[in-house]
Order: sequence, then structure tokens, then C-alpha cells
Amino acid sequence: MLQIAAVGKHADMSETNSKPEEDANDQPATFEGVVAEFETRLLRYATRIVNDINAAQDIVQTTFIKLFRGWKADSRPAPQLSAWLYRVTHNAAVDYLRKETRRRSLLQRHADEWDCMSQASRTGERISEPAERAARLLRCLPLRDQQLVILKVYEEKSYREMSEITGLSETNVGYILHFAMKKLASLLKASAEQERTNKDQ
Repeated sequence: MLQIAAVGKHADMSETNSKPEEDANDQPATFEGVVAEFETRLLRYATRIVNDINAAQDIVQTTFIKLFRGWKADSRPAPQLSAWLYRVTHNAAVDYLRKETRRRSLLQRHADEWDCMSQASRTGERISEPAERAARLLRCLPLRDQQLVILKVYEEKSYREMSEITGLSETNVGYILHFAMKKLASLLKASAEQERTNKDQ
């Protein structure tokens, strides 16, 4: 489990509006319970965006620190909590990438540091060659397209959830995702054709 720093109880929620409202009908939740439920999912999502497991851990820890700052002893889970956590993680990951681009080319960083396959290998998952090729080519898409494809394909989020996480309207989510998937399909087709050509030579 991530180590959560000891911080104050007053949160700065300016970048994410406000913490999700509590549901008085639910039992009080423990902060540790929320971390246990969402840590793995958020870490996986952040890793897929920033392509750096260490940076992803820092991003997720920042998310939980923001939650902890506004946590109350009688806090209760709410339907909006998942979207709020994903949105804070999403914004922190995007901020991280923006800082990275100031230091070097984003495309080069993607090419050099893509480690999702090795991460899956460490957890015992088996990745097929087509899946590995798709993950690699995904990094050729614009950043916004990548994020939507990750949310839909890997995180299995609905358009409504994707809208809440990214701040885009559901209509824009659907429009951008449609063309992002077409671009990815074209890249996969071109890659497969190139591979066949190389084998025939």
C-alpha cells in the first residue's frame, strides 16, 4: 500500500471543484478502506498514461493526499467518489506529462519508456503479440486520444464516466474516441502489412 503522508484536514480542491458529497444512508468508510479499494485501479490507470511506474505511484499518492486532506471521521462513500478519484489522478498525470515535455520530446519518451508489457509480465499476465503491438502503436496517437482509448478499452469506462473524468462532454468523448479508434486501426493495419513485407523479403 502507498504510504500516505500526514497532512492537515483542510483540502485544497480548487482544481477538482469539490469532494463528492456523502451519502447519509451508507455506513462511514475508513480512509484505509478507500485506498485499498481504489489504489490498484488508479495505479494501473496512471501507469498507462504516464508510462512510468514510479511517477504513477507519486501521482496516485498525490490523489490520496488530496482525499485525506478533506477526509472526516464520519465520511461515507458516494457514487461520485470513483469519478472524483479518477479525475484527480487524470489531472495529475496530465500535469506530469506536460512537465516532461518541457525536458524532452514526448514521442521519444514514449518510445524509450513504454513498460506496460513488462509490468504485466511481473504480475503473471500473458500478453499476445497483437495486444503488444496495439499498446505500442497507441503511443503514436495524440495524448487526448490515448487517454480516451485507455479509459474505454483498458479501464472499461462508460461515456458518462469518461466525461466526468476528462471534463469533455459525452458527445465530444464519443466523437474523439470514434476517430481515435479509426486511427489506431489504420496504424495496426499498416504495421501488419509492413511485417508481412519484411517476412517476404
